[in-house]
Amino acid sequence: RFGVQIWLAPGMNIHRNVLCGRNFEYYSEDPLLSGKIASGITRGVQKHPTCGVTLKHFACNNQETNRFRSNSVVSERALREIYLKGFEICTKESDPVAVMTSYNLLNGVHTAHRADLIETVLRGEWGFRGFVMSDWVTTTIGGDHKHPPISASGSMKAGNDIMMPGNKDHLADMIAALDDETAAYPINRDVLVRNASRVIEAALSLVLLDVF
Repeated sequence: RFGVQIWLAPGMNIHRNVLCGRNFEYYSEDPLLSGKIASGITRGVQKHPTCGVTLKHFACNNQETNRFRSNSVVSERALREIYLKGFEICTKESDPVAVMTSYNLLNGVHTAHRADLIETVLRGEWGFRGFVMSDWVTTTIGGDHKHPPISASGSMKAGNDIMMPGNKDHLADMIAALDDETAAYPINRDVLVRNASRVIEAALSLVLLDVF
């Protein structure tokens, strides 16, 4: 009705603490219930031509206090059985158009920089076919005495396909890291083509749905 094609929802994070300021967006403390509800919503939205959803915030973004710099320390079992399970269910059952990474760190590494999370698990294990975006103004967060800041080049290398909302600093960072092995996160043309192709494929699929 309003010409919005990509909905920045559903929110998939777990109700880990009753004080989380965005629990109203999320579904449950139960990952099975969260996954099933989000899966139904995703199918409902995407049955409409040109419309797609964005699963967020991937992953372990379960508090609002200090969410820009919080470090979620999670065991492999808890990660798989609780914090990723809803995302997995929805991805496998409903084929969402997009996924959004989160502000927080996961075991000391920004989720936007985790290729193991984005490429290995989301795409490799679950078969996700859409595109991945960063959360808004992620790269303006900066680092601290323990952890480096989030960068566009690091995010692109890890499998984020687009930085939101995008700015000249992102472009400058990527150009500086292009074919420079001394950069913190060196990237090459293949990385940029891979990421751009995913965004283009998603855009074309939504447009073609409208045409045909």
